[in-house]
Amino acid sequence: MPAECVGDKEEALKNHVIIGNGTAAVGCIEGIRSISSEDRITVISKEPHPVYSRPLISYYLEGKTDLKRMLYRDEDFYKKNGVDIRYGVTAEHIDTAKKKIKLSDGTTLKYDDICVAAGSSPFVPPMQGLDSVEKKFGFMTLDDALSLEKELTKEARVLIVGAGLIGLKCAEGIKERVGSITVCDLADRVLSSILDSECAGIVQKHLEAHGISFLLSDSVAKFEGNKAIMKSGAEVEFDILVLAVGVRANIGLIKEIGGTVNRGIVVNEEQKTSLEDIYAAGDCAEGYDASIDANRVLAILPNAYMQGRTAGINMAGGTVTFDTGIPMNSIGFFGLHIMSAGAYDGERKEIRHGDVLKRFFVKDGKLGGYMLIGETDRAGIYTALVREKTPLSEINFDAVTEKAGSIVFSADSRRKKFGGTV
Repeated sequence: MPAECVGDKEEALKNHVIIGNGTAAVGCIEGIRSISSEDRITVISKEPHPVYSRPLISYYLEGKTDLKRMLYRDEDFYKKNGVDIRYGVTAEHIDTAKKKIKLSDGTTLKYDDICVAAGSSPFVPPMQGLDSVEKKFGFMTLDDALSLEKELTKEARVLIVGAGLIGLKCAEGIKERVGSITVCDLADRVLSSILDSECAGIVQKHLEAHGISFLLSDSVAKFEGNKAIMKSGAEVEFDILVLAVGVRANIGLIKEIGGTVNRGIVVNEEQKTSLEDIYAAGDCAEGYDASIDANRVLAILPNAYMQGRTAGINMAGGTVTFDTGIPMNSIGFFGLHIMSAGAYDGERKEIRHGDVLKRFFVKDGKLGGYMLIGETDRAGIYTALVREKTPLSEINFDAVTEKAGSIVFSADSRRKKFGGTV
């Protein structure tokens, strides 16, 4: 091939930069490679690890998985996909005029386009005396789990601040490795962002049966070394403190250069930000939520992957949108399975039998959301109904209020959804 042809080909290749190395980054890489096998891809990874499944860190501490099985993709993922991975560095500034990114190691990267997949960071409100606590940890990353693991003993008393998903999964993960666990939260119930009071009460009772203690509607007023003095006046002595209060989307890179941000980096259905050639995906992005017909942060793994893949395809020259994202959670604690999705307004229908509670929320003739406690059969069908906004007039939805019922699709609806003849 003549030298000038090689030069032309090299010139035509794009430089894609992905800031972050989580689930959204994997989606972006695979999206780009589905369109182009030769464009250059560089990933900026703050963590010094290959991409891993973050929800598994509690199972690692519980002894149900190991570091190798936690990998989200095979060890040769980056090599197979021709990715230049930069470990242990962060993006410090984006120069949109020169199309360069300044990195924390002092180097710069040229880009044609960027996907910001920078995730979120722990939110720790000001707490008097927090500096006096020697053994305190977060619980968002693998390094957090590895650091915490070093301090676990059979006699340790653990205080977890935060009764949300992160705090409760931490409690489950370390329960058999410590002496006692107390969880406190300003909210009046566990999992307050995804469950109503009755459903949360079932989960709390189950956790208490497994030795977890709770202080709810209460928060730490101040720390005095290894003692927490609560606003209620209660005192909790502990050896290890885990802070799991909440998270905030990492929006700083885009905010400082004038991009549109809210709780997250605002994107359209192609994952484009308000800035030219810059996309965003995952926990840092505020994208379309089909369950409320508006944008919001959807910080869950499946949406992160699909947002990343959508961004990658569009960055590489394809055209695709992602407009079926909804809030979803699938979790379990000591054998109790819980699933939730969508929005919780409208008429409520439910199933109760034994320790099972299923709640469905119907609005404008469509399933808007659900909570499933203790039994998660047909969750995939319910999720599809929420995502696709299927009119319930097309199905025998009343059957789901019966213990042994099943959803029956009309003949016309089956043809629309699954094709063929009936």
